[in-house]
Amino acid sequence: MELSETTLSYQVVSNDTPTTTTTIRALTITIYSTEHMIATSIVLGLMILATIIGNVFVIAAVILERSLHNVANYLILSLAVADLMVATLVMPISVLKDISKNWFLPNSVCDMHNSFDVLYCTASILHLVAIAIDRYWAVTSIAYIRRRSPTRIGIMILLVWAAALVISIPPLFGWKPENNPEITGECVISQDKFYTVYSTVGAFYLPMTIMIIIYLRIYQVARARIRKEKFVKKEDKKKTKKLAAAADKTSSPKGEYSVVSCNGCSPEKDSSGLSKDVDNSDMHCATNGNSCDEANAAMLKKDATDAASKVAMSAMCRREKLELKRERKAARTLAIITGCFLICWLPFFIEALVMPFVKDKIHIPMELSSFFLWLGYFNSLMNPIIYTKFSPEFRNAFRKILFGKYSRKINR
Repeated sequence: MELSETTLSYQVVSNDTPTTTTTIRALTITIYSTEHMIATSIVLGLMILATIIGNVFVIAAVILERSLHNVANYLILSLAVADLMVATLVMPISVLKDISKNWFLPNSVCDMHNSFDVLYCTASILHLVAIAIDRYWAVTSIAYIRRRSPTRIGIMILLVWAAALVISIPPLFGWKPENNPEITGECVISQDKFYTVYSTVGAFYLPMTIMIIIYLRIYQVARARIRKEKFVKKEDKKKTKKLAAAADKTSSPKGEYSVVSCNGCSPEKDSSGLSKDVDNSDMHCATNGNSCDEANAAMLKKDATDAASKVAMSAMCRREKLELKRERKAARTLAIITGCFLICWLPFFIEALVMPFVKDKIHIPMELSSFFLWLGYFNSLMNPIIYTKFSPEFRNAFRKILFGKYSRKINR
């Protein structure tokens, strides 16, 4: 890839003598070709803009939409704040690092950038763990939903930010090898081996393990509940069949009305072969008529029972398909959340954990390292999409924001 060099000069003021002396030091910045710089700036700039817009929408939705004013969404709000900080304070300087092959800003900016990078990315990851824990408690314990107060969620958010701070600040107090970016031209996170293990385990590997275990458990609980409902409905179905069979037995035994003539009534004869009197003949005709009506009623009742059974069977099949769809949706949702998190951050943290131990033996191209880093940043863009896609309240709030309904309401 073609390289070009640009020389920049800046002034360093020294007050060591009574007369202020100004010295000028030349700094050489090696950048990629102009075409590469422009393309990289456009692509990464659009990614930064999309991340900012997505997380601002989430923050605005939680603040403006009344249906979203519940404690469970406070974690989503705090996650959006962490991802917004990644987009505004971390990503832009990372773009400068990708455009230039050497670090050209002051050392203090390098320290600040690395601290913010670890702090906000770790906070984003730990928020995902807190959301998973909150969902697990909500699914497995009805009492937790009653006890889930703003204070409890606030403590969870405070612990997340405190843990992220504990992981990010040790290099500021010397837990890093000696490195002067202005001399070496590299601004990297502390490569101390013990700090690398400490930070990667605390920021990713431990949260990843917890998330996978929790979401597997949530899926198992959800599947057990769905199948329990299915079992209960099957038992109801069996009871319905038994009741229908009992109704058939009591309504019309076979042959009960086989001798009944429904076309007319014949006068009954006595033992001498003479017809009985008119009154007896009329009474017998009425009796046969009643039997015919009862037979027809029984047949209609049986047909109605069969039709009801068919309707119940059809409804049961629809419910079973719906339950299977619900189970698949639950699995798909949890797979998307966990899979996106792993795809985005796993390559970066594998490299971050391994490289301090093998950097003398293995060389990873800077372009590949940069790709892994931005793949991790991409998770801050995906979080507002994933955690709001399955919420009709968030989608409704986004539509209101897009079409200005909140502004018109405020003006009124």
